[in-house]
Amino acid sequence: MKKEDNVQYSSPFEFEGRIPLKEAIPLGLQHVLAMFVGNLTPLIIIMGACGLTIDAGYGDFRTALLQNAMLVAGIVTLVQLYAIGPIGGKVPIIMGTSSGFLGVMRTCATTLGTGVVSYSIIITACIVGGIFEGVLGFFIKPLRKFFPPVVTGTVVMAIGLSLISVGINYFAGGSGVKDFGSLQNLFLGTFVLVVIVIVKHFCKGIASSSSVLIGIIAGYIVAAIMTAVLPHTGTLVEVVDGVETTTEYTYAWVVNWSSVANASWFALPSFIGFGKLSDIHLTFNSAAIVPMMLMFIVTAVETVGDISGVIEAGMDREATDTELSGGVVCDGLGSAFAALFGVLPNTSFSQNVGLVQMNGVVNRFALSLGAIFLVLCGLCPKLAAIVSIMPQAVLGGAAVMMFSSIVISGFQLICKSPMGGREITIISIALGLGYGLGTNSSALAGLPSFMTYVFGGSGIVPAALIAIVLNAVLPADYKLNAKK
Repeated sequence: MKKEDNVQYSSPFEFEGRIPLKEAIPLGLQHVLAMFVGNLTPLIIIMGACGLTIDAGYGDFRTALLQNAMLVAGIVTLVQLYAIGPIGGKVPIIMGTSSGFLGVMRTCATTLGTGVVSYSIIITACIVGGIFEGVLGFFIKPLRKFFPPVVTGTVVMAIGLSLISVGINYFAGGSGVKDFGSLQNLFLGTFVLVVIVIVKHFCKGIASSSSVLIGIIAGYIVAAIMTAVLPHTGTLVEVVDGVETTTEYTYAWVVNWSSVANASWFALPSFIGFGKLSDIHLTFNSAAIVPMMLMFIVTAVETVGDISGVIEAGMDREATDTELSGGVVCDGLGSAFAALFGVLPNTSFSQNVGLVQMNGVVNRFALSLGAIFLVLCGLCPKLAAIVSIMPQAVLGGAAVMMFSSIVISGFQLICKSPMGGREITIISIALGLGYGLGTNSSALAGLPSFMTYVFGGSGIVPAALIAIVLNAVLPADYKLNAKK
């Protein structure tokens, strides 16, 4: 520790304490870059599912919601870091718009129809479900016995495994883009990954800890140079019903500065029922509320896994009851708070858990600066636009490493306890059957529809439930019969 200008500084690897701004700013900023796209994508998808598109005249409506998504993520993250009474676990967790609810919400949009009314029903269900999870968080202590290291470690591994495919999609340019897997996208992703590895392992101090930020900025600069010197568009030839059509498209790696130029410098947030969001009203519908409440139970389990993983990796200990309870309460009430701004549930962001696990930086001051930057992005659309136009391949170079590190953290968490036949059985079945079915949702086609969109998609939910059940029913002295 050192003393400069009468301020006592501590290490970035300690949760509490102060570190110099020149260290804290880049360490916090890389968290924002790691989650920025993922924070906005679920909102864009659900707005599209509800028919709230620019072509339909909802341009200002969409802009207001995306602005609020950044603002809310920053505010809820600060509450998670510092806590307001029992709300917040005081843990190094970044909060953001959850993609885990997409299956339920898209089904609701399909069932209930499109338009603002459908979106209002979804937002109302988020408020009810968020309050429900917040109440559930107060009962984490008596439920803690159901979450020993073998269970939480398995959940953390499932979280990491579910994110690897997301990282690869980013790496190749982003899902749905016309030039997915092109040489340019793969080059950008590889370049970022190589820079991160070199800086992390051949540099020291703040440079090593900020390797992800340095890699992303370097990739962003290369993408801008490519945009300046290479063609921006390509052609796609398709044959439909024997007719050949040619479509021109813009490459995914192109940096489009026009959105930055068109963005305003300052804009106040809007609330549901007022301003740009005046068309959103509380609309209760059990068809949306019931499945949403089920998903909030699921996200509580995922949050327990996230907090357990980040505490284990960053602080080398198990999470306390208070940390888990406060974290889940913040998860739920933060989601209800987000819904008041028309934003989808805000939960612990596993992408950022991977970043903490990769560099070991858990300093609350540094992470809070990242949260403050998110708030500024929510108030300054031009600043947000600079980050939002970053090619997804650039983020993918960092994501493939961060997400994989979550799997390793889960393995380390499991190894905290002796590994016997009972533990091997729990992990094997939870990951093999649970995660396998979750990532191949077509295997659940014969089940009721509500089960397919709760249990299918990521594999986290079935893996967690199977691990919890097996841990409860298998006797503690269970051993596999050794071959003689």
